[in-house]
Amino acid sequence: MNVSLPTAERRPLLQRLLASEAAGGVLLMLAAALAIVIANSPWASAYQHLLHLPVGPTFTDKLGPMTVHHWVNDGLMAIFFLMVGLEIKREMVDGRLATWEQRRLPALPALMGMAVPALIYLKVSAVEPGLASGWAIPAATDIAFAVGALALLGKHAPLSLKVMLVSVAIIDDMGAVAIIALFYTSSIDLLALGAAAGIVALLLGLNRMRVVTLWPYLIGVAALWYFTLLSGVHATIAGVVGALLIPYSAGASDSPLLKLEHAIAPWVGFLIVPVFGFANAGVSFANLSWSDALAPLPLAIALGLLLGKQLGVFAGVLLAVKTGLASKPQGASWLQIYGVAMLCGIGFTMSLFIGELAFPGQPELIDQAKIGILLGSLLSAVIACVILRWAPKTTE
Repeated sequence: MNVSLPTAERRPLLQRLLASEAAGGVLLMLAAALAIVIANSPWASAYQHLLHLPVGPTFTDKLGPMTVHHWVNDGLMAIFFLMVGLEIKREMVDGRLATWEQRRLPALPALMGMAVPALIYLKVSAVEPGLASGWAIPAATDIAFAVGALALLGKHAPLSLKVMLVSVAIIDDMGAVAIIALFYTSSIDLLALGAAAGIVALLLGLNRMRVVTLWPYLIGVAALWYFTLLSGVHATIAGVVGALLIPYSAGASDSPLLKLEHAIAPWVGFLIVPVFGFANAGVSFANLSWSDALAPLPLAIALGLLLGKQLGVFAGVLLAVKTGLASKPQGASWLQIYGVAMLCGIGFTMSLFIGELAFPGQPELIDQAKIGILLGSLLSAVIACVILRWAPKTTE
């Protein structure tokens, strides 16, 4: 990616991710571990009380008073998805996904990496009724964890694999956003949805008038979030839609998109994502047995992440290369490619988020989903790191 930016900002998305995601990923892991420790300590009730403490107005009768947990999942995560949208737009305009040739290799593995885990989940969970709505939980990859783990491996993974992982994860994020919008949206308030559409039209108008001042777009995105929340569509979708409506000119260092991206990136990586992990990873293992961990829901999710992701992503790369659709990542062996495919089984942040949407008002199922997510993500991370650490550095 060639963007005319000041020296500190001229690095492509990949290099910036590798420079920051390792630290951000470690912080996320620590936050999640702390949540698990607290949830299994004498402070567990205080932890739950904090998460469900009302700290804001009642925007909708469905949500009720805005609690700490609501603000994290509906508010802070909208900013996370805003960041996702900004990166997607930038990559599609002049980055790693700017041409169809660049999109060919990551597209097939990303799509198969979402489909195969979902199919495995549906097959395994079919033995118990009422679990089908969780099919998308193992379909997502946590880019912070995955890229962070790869960055920590350093020279054991060639640059081409890091490019492939980031590209697959970005397309995976697009799929996750589409899934949330299409399958995890409740009853629609048409009046509020119409108001949200009006905000979108207004932001499009600002684009056509070539307005490059950032603050009108920020006000518009905030209004879009509010009306999207009222409409019944999940409020985080407003983050992605708003990001796509913020102007970006390739090669222009003063583009509103670049200013916003660089302003919020540290907050997202080092505050919002760890806070989300802390607020959502806490699950009690009290009185938990292996039979509970191997119940249909956690088992379906764990197998979807551990087996589905590696099979889907690796098969997608193999198919793309063997059919001539794309070239094999330069300087990477098939074993290293397999290791990166295994790394895609880390679903943590996105999987936890979708798990909350899949089983609303069912805390027992949400806790079971968390167990499956933690198990599948942990096994995927450990096995992937072992493979990449010891894989021969040969392209044969």
